[in-house]
Amino acid sequence: MGRHRLTSRPWIGVGIGVLSVVVLTLAVSPFRDHLSRAIPALLLVLPVVAAGVLGGRAAAVATAVVATVALNIGFIPPVGSARVAVPDDAVALVVFGLVALTVGTLVALEEDRRRAAEQRAEEINAMHARFQALVAEREHLRQEADRVAVMEQVDVQRAALLRSVSHDLRTPLSSIRAVASDLRSGEVHSDAVRHELLGLVCVQAERLDRIVANLLSLSRIEAGAFQPDRQAVDLEELVREVTSRLQPLFDDDAIRVDCHLGRDLPLVDVDYVQIDQVLSNLLENAARFSPPGGAVHVHAVAGAGAGAGAGPVGRPSGNGSTGCVEVSVSDEGPGIPPPDLARIFEPFRAGRAAQDSVSGVGLALCKAIVEAHGGMITAANNPAGGARLCFTLPVRHG
Repeated sequence: MGRHRLTSRPWIGVGIGVLSVVVLTLAVSPFRDHLSRAIPALLLVLPVVAAGVLGGRAAAVATAVVATVALNIGFIPPVGSARVAVPDDAVALVVFGLVALTVGTLVALEEDRRRAAEQRAEEINAMHARFQALVAEREHLRQEADRVAVMEQVDVQRAALLRSVSHDLRTPLSSIRAVASDLRSGEVHSDAVRHELLGLVCVQAERLDRIVANLLSLSRIEAGAFQPDRQAVDLEELVREVTSRLQPLFDDDAIRVDCHLGRDLPLVDVDYVQIDQVLSNLLENAARFSPPGGAVHVHAVAGAGAGAGAGPVGRPSGNGSTGCVEVSVSDEGPGIPPPDLARIFEPFRAGRAAQDSVSGVGLALCKAIVEAHGGMITAANNPAGGARLCFTLPVRHG
């Protein structure tokens, strides 16, 4: 469309230029005896400029020729004739023609450059608009791809959750059902056997309660509604209470729990219930992988600070600083496969984490709780064998 407009404009320029020359000549002719010859010449340059602006170089040249003829016939003696009687008038006429041609050509070229610049600017703006549209479309596609990826991940986790729930809940439920069926059979049991059976029911019921609590806590974390209610907590008392409550987990396989708590541990600034949940999950996880006759070790020592962590993973710093308290739980089992070390705290992961309660929900929950308290949790393998999980908690000040 732009090129078609440019090819049709010269005719408009020629028409307007010639018409302007005729009008100026007729308007000024009655006063030619009272005007110097330079004034009509200057006035007749104006149509050439207008033709160059409107019609380009060709229109300017054509108008300049017409203006030269009009100057000769209308203002150079003998008026009304194309002859030039005086050589000076001939030179003036030639000079006017050259000046008109030069001015018209320069104006036309400048106008062409202006039009070309405007056309390039329009093309650039159009390209920019298309680019913005492509960027917006790309962003939309990226968001759609992210949404699809999230939905696929949610589907994967939902499938893993369903598999895990069906397995992890079924195991304690089967034990409870077996004990209930045995007690309902009418068979007479001794007090010791009946006490043992009822103790098994209690242990499995507590295990069910921990699984459900982990699931509920994880859902609260994902909803952003899981905030610690901090208070001053005696960590030694908390560790001993948790290990005492979970002792039935270790009795069957004669697994012992060794607690090595540093002297004069400072109070920690934590949510008692949440840290109880962390220790319960770590101890249950360690018990699951400890061999019969093995031991689970719990260490606690004052550390450098929640941001410092354990230095080498799982090794207490023992520098006496009161920035944080460092707690580690280790077992004597097969350890953690190296590929799982970097992802053991992610929920619904395969590997050793898959055997954690609800496919790693327990360890994922531990990580979320510890980080919500400003600490960090890490995993490593002991040189002598077994896994070591270490986390830090902030010290209570004031």
